[in-house]
Amino acid sequence: MEFLKSAVVSAISKGPPFPYTFGDIVDLDQSIWTLHNGIRREDSTNCSIFAFDAAANRSRLPLARNALRKLKTFRHPGIIRLFDSVETESYIYIATERVVPLAWHIRRKSLSSETSKWGLYSVAKTLKFVNDEASSVHGNVRVSSIFTSESGEWKFAGLDILSSLKDDEAIIYTCGGLVPDNRRYAPPEISKTGWRAIKSNPVSAVDSYGFGLLMYEVFNGGALGMEQVGEVKNLPPSMHQSYKRLLNANPKSRLSVSHFLEQGQRSGGFFETPLISLSEGIESLGLKNESEREELLSQLDGVSDDLPEDFFKMKILPELLKSVEFGGGGPKVFATVMKISTKLSEDEYDFRITPVLLRLFSSPDRAIRVCLLDNLPLMIDHLSHKIVTDKIFPPMVTGFTDIAPIVREQTVKAILTIITKLSDRTINGDLLKYLAKTSNDEQPGIRTNTTICLGKIARNLGANTRQKVLVAAFTRSLRDPFVHARNAALQALAATSDLFSEEDCTNRILPALCPSLLDKEKLIRDQANKTLDVYVSRVRKYGNTLPDTALPPPSAGAVNGAATPRMGTFQNDTSWAGWAISSFTNKIASASGDIQPKPSSTLANSLREIRPSSVPLEATRTAPKLASNSTLPRKALNIPSAPVLTRTTTDHFFSEAQAEDDELDEAWGDMEGDSFFDAPSDLQPPDLGPTFDDGGEPDFAGWLSAQSQAKSKTPLPKGLTKAAPSVNGRPAAARGTTTGSVGASFGTKKLANTTPAARPNISEPKTADTKPKEPAADDDWGDAWD
Repeated sequence: MEFLKSAVVSAISKGPPFPYTFGDIVDLDQSIWTLHNGIRREDSTNCSIFAFDAAANRSRLPLARNALRKLKTFRHPGIIRLFDSVETESYIYIATERVVPLAWHIRRKSLSSETSKWGLYSVAKTLKFVNDEASSVHGNVRVSSIFTSESGEWKFAGLDILSSLKDDEAIIYTCGGLVPDNRRYAPPEISKTGWRAIKSNPVSAVDSYGFGLLMYEVFNGGALGMEQVGEVKNLPPSMHQSYKRLLNANPKSRLSVSHFLEQGQRSGGFFETPLISLSEGIESLGLKNESEREELLSQLDGVSDDLPEDFFKMKILPELLKSVEFGGGGPKVFATVMKISTKLSEDEYDFRITPVLLRLFSSPDRAIRVCLLDNLPLMIDHLSHKIVTDKIFPPMVTGFTDIAPIVREQTVKAILTIITKLSDRTINGDLLKYLAKTSNDEQPGIRTNTTICLGKIARNLGANTRQKVLVAAFTRSLRDPFVHARNAALQALAATSDLFSEEDCTNRILPALCPSLLDKEKLIRDQANKTLDVYVSRVRKYGNTLPDTALPPPSAGAVNGAATPRMGTFQNDTSWAGWAISSFTNKIASASGDIQPKPSSTLANSLREIRPSSVPLEATRTAPKLASNSTLPRKALNIPSAPVLTRTTTDHFFSEAQAEDDELDEAWGDMEGDSFFDAPSDLQPPDLGPTFDDGGEPDFAGWLSAQSQAKSKTPLPKGLTKAAPSVNGRPAAARGTTTGSVGASFGTKKLANTTPAARPNISEPKTADTKPKEPAADDDWGDAWD
């Protein structure tokens, strides 16, 4: 079964190969041909296929064969272009360029007066060639024989009876009457005596009459009747006289088409129009000088509404592109190309425009490069991401380093157009490297435009790149000597404020903005205030979302009420003088017991009277008062009292200064450089060491011995130690000496310069090293808590 099926298909497909695919049938009146839209299989080119069924229309087969033969031999721009053909006993197929019947446009009345003149001008030139150059007669000049190509040009077909008068057996003599509806379009002499009358009349007589009828149908939008011949209804007034002469009943007095063409081309003639002048001059655009080219382009702008869009795309556009690429057309021609290209479809744009653009971007001509960059917005939507990244951006970046400032500036501006077509890797890599160069350009305008460009492409940059590049670029531009560069930086910062972190806003941007508030230019000061308000508002809004404190939450005991702050805290005292925190007193809040009562004034006075000046101060001094509201039990501080010593006369010398220093120390203490919050919670009385009877003389040896014994105790915790300052190159004295002012509770005191008195004998002599010792790290107010 499969074998039989394949055999049948093979039998049907026998015949000459015809590599075209038939498409839809196109309506075609008054013709022996059936018109199809077709596609050439080899390259998918659009075409038209004229098909003649020989089996069904055998009597008109000579007309079909004559048309095919004439299409092969007649080559003229006004005649449709032949692609291929095939002829058998049963059919004739002719493949030509894609065409549309002119009758379609006439019935829709879509042709303007100027367009109709332009079309008739093309037909007249073709007929002149047929009659004068080829000494032939078309014999079938009518609307159904005229087609419009893809470029919108009017072209001849219907060569069924086209014959050379040099041929005595021409087909027009014998088969002219076989043309459909020939009686309506036949001139009077043919209607009377037949087609043989052509021999006795001018060659152009028949075609001139047909051309006159064609003019009437074009301007009136339909076929005419016999009674309408000669009417000038809707025809341009300038054509009336010539039109009547074309339809003269006497063939010898009839105006030839060539003479009609000459009359129209005269100065002020009906064919002297911008549209016709443009169509004639566009083909030689590359050969024209600059002034002629500019005149032609000005005409192009004026006739854009009259010319068919297809003519712009298929005829004018290729010539303009050739002029730009090879003929020195320059930026003005290219600008016209871009206007026309907006009417192209995506496929047409890729086929006609994109290859030329890629070649032009590789051109070293600066004028072309600037023109390309200026017109980039018109073409970017038609270019794919891959083409922009791989084919356009690499040659385009050469403009960043060009010696011409205009090229560098236009390149920077063009980045805004292509940024959406570039890959992330290209944006965050190569592009930023080139923008870094232009941000330091010698031209202030280029620096300004670079800042504007960075501000507008900021959202296309990666998150990490923004933090590294934008802040540095904008803050540097704030110091630019060019006022507009500084203004651009301020505006860019305001526009991109949401792209930066709050830390960058406070640490980097706000400090850089502040100098602009006092800029010499009012423009900058005003913009700086606006930008500053944007960032301050954002920082304030973010600050309101932060917690009240970053400290860890209180312990469970504190939450349950086991302990309360001992001094004014943030919660209890909100004044400026209130204590910030209560950690210092919290550390000693666990002390329990009773504090020993203060010694009576009588006992204290007696002790002062008998204490030598070199003996450390007694440990029964009044402790500093600590503001505390703790209800915890307190542990008594067992401070041993000093042994009774004989009072010397040196203590009276310092009594007045001692009282003044005691008041100052009790009020503030010596807080310089110490960490108040590292004090230990367990307090122990200091070891005052042995006392000495110096007999009224300063006893440095005894003092040093006492100090050495005091140092053997457990050292203070880290944070409570402080290097004791030296006075006059001598180490500071301990708290318990009487050679200086006596401190109340905290801080070390200076040794007073006194004249030593005669030293009495000591009951228990001791040997001590009088060499000054290095000041210990823990000689500080913390000794009171050791």
